[in-house]
Amino acid sequence: MKRWIVAALVAASATAGAEELAVGNYGVSANGMPFGVAMHKGYFKEEGLNITGLITSAGGGTSLRNMLAGGGVPYGEVNPGVVVSAILAGADLRIISDNVLTVAEFVWAVRPDSPIKSIKDFKGKKIGYTNPRSTSQALARMLLQQGGYTESDAELVKTGGFGEGIAALESGQIDVAPITEPLWSKVKGKFRAVVVASEALPPLDNVVGVTTVEMAEKKGDFLRAVIRARRPTVTFMVEHPDEAAEIVAKEYKITLDEAKSSVRNLVTSKTQGVPYWGEGQIYMAGLKRMIEAQKAVGAITGDVDYSKIIDTRFLPPDLQAIKQ
Repeated sequence: MKRWIVAALVAASATAGAEELAVGNYGVSANGMPFGVAMHKGYFKEEGLNITGLITSAGGGTSLRNMLAGGGVPYGEVNPGVVVSAILAGADLRIISDNVLTVAEFVWAVRPDSPIKSIKDFKGKKIGYTNPRSTSQALARMLLQQGGYTESDAELVKTGGFGEGIAALESGQIDVAPITEPLWSKVKGKFRAVVVASEALPPLDNVVGVTTVEMAEKKGDFLRAVIRARRPTVTFMVEHPDEAAEIVAKEYKITLDEAKSSVRNLVTSKTQGVPYWGEGQIYMAGLKRMIEAQKAVGAITGDVDYSKIIDTRFLPPDLQAIKQ
């Protein structure tokens, strides 16, 4: 499974009543920012949750099924393609919230002196992506289609990671590199963005909340409380982006200016009217688009029955209706 299998896991201790959130790539990827803000603002405590800390995890090579079926891991924040792939492979999982509704954290950048000005100039160029069957590979294919090209009209180059992609761009090994927030806010002075995802691509579901069927029955109140606690965090970040950025800067170990740039960018982003961070309501169109994009790069094989993999009963009543 991919190293970004789990973007966030919530584990409860039955004996001490204490809980920890283990957030995959926390401090690196923008999707997890609300969890740090919620901790600092006390939103988990307001819901009666004793969250004692945030544990970062890159996921490694451990499968989602093992991580969520081992007991004591009620909630995970995961890329929907990985969830669906695991379900099709037999994992007993359900999507219970929709947390990141677009891929607005992505830009595709070039060196300042590059002749590339838009997607139309991608023909014959070397376009970077992180790893096979990754979101960045799927999005690169979509961008070429937006430009009226096929994958054979350009050369897609595996770089192994976003940082490695920047190095490859600097050295001239590739012509275009995908860069995500908050890394983009850190390096944007050295490069020029030629494509911004929120402008070039439709809404594509990026991260969903997931649980096992077993935990859905045993930890329902906990799941509801986590989702409720995250909801005002999203509102707070929109209304007070600079205060949220102060928290993000500390948690992500970046400068305040970088954090402000990243948070402001994402809270003001609208992709065809859809925000980056969602409050939990399921956006079906974006979810289906992401699954189809993952199918195109071989990350998912097989048909998906969405009615059997989505469970909205843990969402607040006003968010339980699926948005088509």
